[in-house]
Amino acid sequence: MKIVAVTASTAIIAGVFVMSGFQGAAPAKMTSEQALIEGFKKSTVASVADAVDQITGQRGFMSHDMRPRVPGVMVGRAATALLRQTSPDKATPALSAKHSVAMIDNAKPGEVGVIVVENGLDVAGVGGLMATTAKVRGMAGILIDGGLRDIAELRALALPSYSRSVVPSSSVGRWASVANNIPVQCAGVNVKPGDIIVAGEDGVVRVPQERAAEVLKRSQEIDERETKMVPLIRQYKALSKVVEVFNRI
Repeated sequence: MKIVAVTASTAIIAGVFVMSGFQGAAPAKMTSEQALIEGFKKSTVASVADAVDQITGQRGFMSHDMRPRVPGVMVGRAATALLRQTSPDKATPALSAKHSVAMIDNAKPGEVGVIVVENGLDVAGVGGLMATTAKVRGMAGILIDGGLRDIAELRALALPSYSRSVVPSSSVGRWASVANNIPVQCAGVNVKPGDIIVAGEDGVVRVPQERAAEVLKRSQEIDERETKMVPLIRQYKALSKVVEVFNRI
């Protein structure tokens, strides 16, 4: 390491830079999209679920069996693919995952792959190879209404992966990939390309893209209110008194 002597002149110059407020390039300002995604990352999945209920009047949370198989918070825009059961001649290696692969191959960094294997809890919609591709493309994670396999490989990739089942089977010879980037029904919830997926240990919530800002604002309000409730619960040692104040449980 090269040692540079600090002379009086260099000290004076350094002082001028500090006094003038120069500290290098200013950090880049987040775009509205980045702020939206970061906002959902900081909120809780439960608060987002409540906020979707309140803002849209419709369920946004997915079925209870949509669970993290490779844990990790997952927030991003949805990119979708759909597989349907068919005969072996129409579920060849080339066709069984054609649209799923196309969706992942064209995914943007930060997107969440939403793959629906219709009536396919005993069929894996994603394995190690597709997950590796998702990882190198910078996807936020994978969500499968169906099965997941090669769990050890996915864990090594540290790619957040959620599914309704874990099975060793392949879709080859059983299911064919029929479309990508279309509206799908995933674990009881309609998902459109571009909707925001928010996932964590509590489960998975879909936020409709056209109401995302409203949902985030309400979710943040819920988080803030519950944060204020905790000290009062500790003070009164009773939830009922706090509910009277906040009209919330």
